[in-house]
Amino acid sequence: MTFKFSMKSKILYLFVFMSAFSCRKESALEYEIAKVNTDVKIERFEKLFAKVTEEDFPNLKKEYPFMFSEKYLDSFWLAKKTDTLQIQLFDEVDKTFSNFDDTENEIELLFNHLKYYFLEFNPPRIITTTNDVDYRNRVIVTDTIAIIALDSYLGSEHEFYVYSNIQKFIRRNLSKEHIVVDLANEYAKKYIYHPNRKRLLDEMIYFGKLLYFKDVMLPFKTEAERIGYTQSELDWAITNENYIWRFFVSRELLFSTDSKLPRRFINPAPFSKFYLESIDSDSPGRLGQYIGWQIVRAYMDQNDVTLKDLLIKSTDDIFNNSKFKPRK
Repeated sequence: MTFKFSMKSKILYLFVFMSAFSCRKESALEYEIAKVNTDVKIERFEKLFAKVTEEDFPNLKKEYPFMFSEKYLDSFWLAKKTDTLQIQLFDEVDKTFSNFDDTENEIELLFNHLKYYFLEFNPPRIITTTNDVDYRNRVIVTDTIAIIALDSYLGSEHEFYVYSNIQKFIRRNLSKEHIVVDLANEYAKKYIYHPNRKRLLDEMIYFGKLLYFKDVMLPFKTEAERIGYTQSELDWAITNENYIWRFFVSRELLFSTDSKLPRRFINPAPFSKFYLESIDSDSPGRLGQYIGWQIVRAYMDQNDVTLKDLLIKSTDDIFNNSKFKPRK
């Protein structure tokens, strides 16, 4: 019996074959990365601090000197430990993070990827704490330690955030699922070299690099989680990608050095500012970051470049060789 395939069938077969081949390649890569097997240990400093006695305090201070500013006497820290608000913070963190296994596993996956792509990477000490809900500084990374403020990850509708009038677009990422995303974000900043950020396009490509870094390091997170959008916001950006691109190009914004543009299209905000009533209220913020992400992805699809090389490429090199075309 002879089978005849239409051109449409052949194209469909080729698509299925290429998809299966790509999936096998990704699975093989993830298998190799899993073999790195970094060993992550979480040091729950906030628990130690909550329980420390006056007699044991010098030992705790000796073990964690970087957690205690020398500007304050020991009496200040001991008084802080028994402060009503601090006790409430301890209790809420303890409830939300009574089991840290899932988060620890995600951090280990991140570190496996970091070690695979950057052989010089050495896993740091992971230290959790509270910092009076200072969500702007919820993760701090150095060469040897990573500090995570757990009171900034209690859940988007937690009373601490709602009653403090923290805006909804910020609150939605104050959950335990976002810890590893923020951690990857801080490492991306350490590895990316992008000194000239004067034009809107420079900012777009910088954040495009950062988001592509998270593509590579966090394949177990969704695209929406990597950029910090809701799924509906990501869907809106995808659906309107062509319109956003035409807006940037037609108004000659890409190479503009207007200092207002990052506030409109790059910085965290409830929506992007096209100054068009029909668009602004529906759009998510940071659409300049989103388009930069797609440009960097296009560049990596079109060029045989390693992740390390990408992170030091200039804006113009990436843009001119990306052959970027928005989705229609």
